[in-house]
Amino acid sequence: QVRLVESGGGWVQPGGSLRLSCTASGNMTKLNAMGWYRQGPGKARELVAPITSSGSTYTAAGRFTVSRDNAKKTVSLQGEDLKPDDTAVYYCNVDGYALDGRYFNLWGQGTQVTVSS
Repeated sequence: QVRLVESGGGWVQPGGSLRLSCTASGNMTKLNAMGWYRQGPGKARELVAPITSSGSTYTAAGRFTVSRDNAKKTVSLQGEDLKPDDTAVYYCNVDGYALDGRYFNLWGQGTQVTVSS
């Protein structure tokens, strides 16, 4: 069984920075796309930044950089110059194949980021 565990987050002052990490564990043969989404209060979940297996990325939400370490099966999100509108629960998302050949698409448990003074 493949699991995702997120870390990081918490309270950040406006203009501050944060780093979130998400690590996959379990029996898997391949990780495809990885990425981060967020859901603010009263809002729909939205894409922040994806990264492909080859490392191609783009930022949908601005001021965020996504990276991955395939050896550690980890995807990270670095946010800079954070604003109150960045307040949200941040979720990692990973898809790939388990050892038994089954495809999976998993979400992390979510980590709260609050930007306020």
